[in-house]
Amino acid sequence: MAGPLEQFEIHPIMPLSIGNLDISITNSTVYMAAAVAISAGFLAIGAGRAAMVPGRWQNMAELSYEFIANLIKETIGSDGRKYFPIIFTLFMFILFANLLGMIPFSFTVTSQIVVTFAMAAVVFVGVTVLAFAKHGTHFFSFFVPPGSPVWMWPLLIPIEVISYLSRPISLSVRLFANMLAGHTLLKVIAGFVFALNVFGILPLALLVALTGLEILIAFLQAYVFTILTCLYIKDALHLH
Repeated sequence: MAGPLEQFEIHPIMPLSIGNLDISITNSTVYMAAAVAISAGFLAIGAGRAAMVPGRWQNMAELSYEFIANLIKETIGSDGRKYFPIIFTLFMFILFANLLGMIPFSFTVTSQIVVTFAMAAVVFVGVTVLAFAKHGTHFFSFFVPPGSPVWMWPLLIPIEVISYLSRPISLSVRLFANMLAGHTLLKVIAGFVFALNVFGILPLALLVALTGLEILIAFLQAYVFTILTCLYIKDALHLH
């Protein structure tokens, strides 16, 4: 039986290169494209069947839209409506990427730190550019805690700067680590089911329970990534 970490290996499906640059299509590429296609298809079907009395697909699409719209309204305020497309896109991509990874023998793209860090870096750079565009050099006041005495600034400012620069790391590692740990645990428990044969009923029951928990975590991690993005945008717009 394959080891619990082999499920995270990236394999080239169609080797391609331009000079020394490797642009091969891999299993990660395929599953990222699948997550985009399925989420787009889900929303297209929901919007395409619009009716006065919404059906199942339209209900789910509208719930997704309203969930993110309300999240933006509660965390950022009315100023956040213009950022709905990027926030909604992030949520749907992460959610469907996580759920695709729950299919047996599939690949979880969010278990790759390079994928989660790329998304976190886009959020971090975008939020920083937004803050500079809105506030100019006044943005640097963000690193001075309000009400702090001047003599404490040499200590507090470096702490605030380090905390700000660690945002993309914490944002990416949180998603990556949860997906990696959860799927590794599922693989280990599944190994016990096969190894114990007829006595594997207990680990099988545990596996079913953990699978349900992992599906919940798939939603939760998409939500956490999204709400943190909203909070970062709020900081950029309103500073302290």
